[in-house]
Amino acid sequence: MENDKKFESVYSTKVRAGKRRTYFFDVRQTKGEDYYITITESTKRFDGNGYERHKIFLYKEDFNRFLNSLNETVNHVKKELMPDFDYELYERRQKEWEEKLASGEVDGEFTGDQSNNNSSSDNSSSGDDDMSW
Repeated sequence: MENDKKFESVYSTKVRAGKRRTYFFDVRQTKGEDYYITITESTKRFDGNGYERHKIFLYKEDFNRFLNSLNETVNHVKKELMPDFDYELYERRQKEWEEKLASGEVDGEFTGDQSNNNSSSDNSSSGDDDMSW
């Protein structure tokens, strides 16, 4: 039973990112009552058979440097490379989709760009175009 608690998740949240990607943020507790974060990207496979997962382990001694570098990188894109882009656009679309999902208007797959419902069988993309950037 002691080993069951070795990687116990004490907090979890997720971010849906298009119809095929979800990010999971989990705080896990070690046997020694220490904590670390796992960040998991889960991507639905093109063939529909399961998911691919990629995981990052983030330890407390790296929290500040990781967060500072992430913020610096995101701010560089927002302010220097694409200052005129509407970064709230996808938040609004996600909220609209969640409202439709709750009311039963959609089937549960968020397409991001409702005007661009291309078939997911097109294997020419890397999977990063779930939402039209």
